[in-house]
Amino acid sequence: MISALLGLEPKEIWKHFDALAKIPRASTKEATVGEYVLAQAGQLALEVMQDRVGNLVVRKPAHAGREAAPMTILQGHLDMVCEKNEGTTHNFDTDPIQITRDGDWLRAEGTTLGADNGVGVSAALAVMESKDINHGPLELVFTIDEESGLTGASQFPAGMLKSRYFLNLDSEEIGTICIGCAGGIKTTGRRKVSVRVPSSNAAWRVKVSGLKGGHSGVDIHLGRGNALRILGGILQNVIGTLAAEISDIQGGSAQNAIPREASATVVLEERKEGELRSLIAKAESDCKADLGSFDPGLTVSFEKITAQEKVLNPPDAKRIADLLVSLPHGVLAMSPDVAGLTQNSTNLATVTTKGRQVEIVTSQRSALESSKWAAAQMVATVFRFAGFKVENTGSYPGWKPDPNSDIVLKLQAVHEKTFGQPAKLLAMHAGLECGVIGEKYPGMQMASFGPTIIDVHSPNERVQISTVEDFWKYLRAVLEKI
Repeated sequence: MISALLGLEPKEIWKHFDALAKIPRASTKEATVGEYVLAQAGQLALEVMQDRVGNLVVRKPAHAGREAAPMTILQGHLDMVCEKNEGTTHNFDTDPIQITRDGDWLRAEGTTLGADNGVGVSAALAVMESKDINHGPLELVFTIDEESGLTGASQFPAGMLKSRYFLNLDSEEIGTICIGCAGGIKTTGRRKVSVRVPSSNAAWRVKVSGLKGGHSGVDIHLGRGNALRILGGILQNVIGTLAAEISDIQGGSAQNAIPREASATVVLEERKEGELRSLIAKAESDCKADLGSFDPGLTVSFEKITAQEKVLNPPDAKRIADLLVSLPHGVLAMSPDVAGLTQNSTNLATVTTKGRQVEIVTSQRSALESSKWAAAQMVATVFRFAGFKVENTGSYPGWKPDPNSDIVLKLQAVHEKTFGQPAKLLAMHAGLECGVIGEKYPGMQMASFGPTIIDVHSPNERVQISTVEDFWKYLRAVLEKI
């Protein structure tokens, strides 16, 4: 076992988390972790089904005497967000996650930890092999490709599941029960660009780094910096003030992560290096002042690199910089009904220049279907003003809260008995698979809970060890009372 996990309780969960940490499981690359689940189910001689995209369903009979209890789903996703700090040599396709312990917290060395949703999957596996939990009949559902667009949930077939209750194990705050979530959509802009021979042999790589990043749903209201937006402003200045040329622009890592890092290659006359240095220093100072304590780690740096063979035509470079500055990013509206809940938002997520095409990816979220599409249309309109072609993909529905459903009332009763107080009910400004799968099973009652995990989708991701023990205690109690 990984040394950081030795001696941790509950052993039933951490032994599976240890195994998952050693299995590469990037989105769309879940075959090996799926084989692990199949092997665990096979050892127990349980019924297993797999749909055409790779989602797995394992059926476990009720504990003796609980056969008449309503069938219940435990669900988690097999993939993880693969983010790492620049300079970290980790290969997510081959290398195990390097887990370290810091007091009551677990984190990884320079990468995402995979507690999202590794802890939930490990808990489901622990229930699957348990012999002492007095539960009713269960369906354990393991989905693929949640992180890059809820693909597994979107393609999950209707008619496969028999359960009345759906318990998602992908929430990230102990003592809360999530009873609703936002829907989302990806809006991508693409445009062909032209290139030419650079007018100078001197080139520098300008880099924005040190930002916190985070989840583009649950962290979007925290005022954190967007590396693409910051880089766009810098490029506007170096183009407009120094007549610089640009040969490459890259930034962000995933549609559902606030971009932490971005870079561009600036071609400029050697004699203007001092002016470039001053401009970058001022940009860093101004942005730091703007972000304040929301994101104090911002760094804007530059380094001399080899001469470039091609640069973007100046009008194309200016158009990209202007677009990075003008595309909306952040909270668009707060909920009028739930205090503190973001209702509509958009995330300026990634930019890539490859060959003769630039691509900019954004995502929009809303609890309201009409508002989700309105936000996507707003972003698409800005793209079109800049001459970009627009594509909308990966639309998924939200999940309307029902605080008086049977399952929520049952969960609250168990929480109060177990911990002496009711759980906090909340809706999330993030996409959970409950809404997507639940849409195909009308009448299925849903809820989501989990341990405390913070800074998901970033290398700062960490899980609070003590809350995993509380999560396991609660999950066991819930299954025995349903």
